[in-house]
Amino acid sequence: MPKKKRAGVSTWVDPDDAPALTDEFFAKAEIKDGVRLIRRGRPPLAEAKRQVTLRLDPDLLDRLRATGPGWQTRVNKALRDWLKKQAA
Repeated sequence: MPKKKRAGVSTWVDPDDAPALTDEFFAKAEIKDGVRLIRRGRPPLAEAKRQVTLRLDPDLLDRLRATGPGWQTRVNKALRDWLKKQAA
C-alpha cells in the first residue's frame, strides 16, 4: 500500500519548468480594464430575438429540422415573408 502524504506538504516545482507563453495562450486570455472583464466576440444586438414556445405538428417539425442547421432562421424568414404578403 502506498505511503500517505503528510497534510500540507507539497512538492517543489522549479519555476523554470513553467510552460512557455504561446500566442495560443494569449488568444484565450481574458482582457480586463481594472476589474471589469471586456467581452470579445459579437456585440449584443440592439433588437435581440426573443424566445417563444410554439407547438407544431410532429410531422411539420420533423420536416423543418430535416432541412439541417439554420432551420429556425429559415422559419423566421418564412413567417416574415408571409406577413409581408398579408399586409399587401
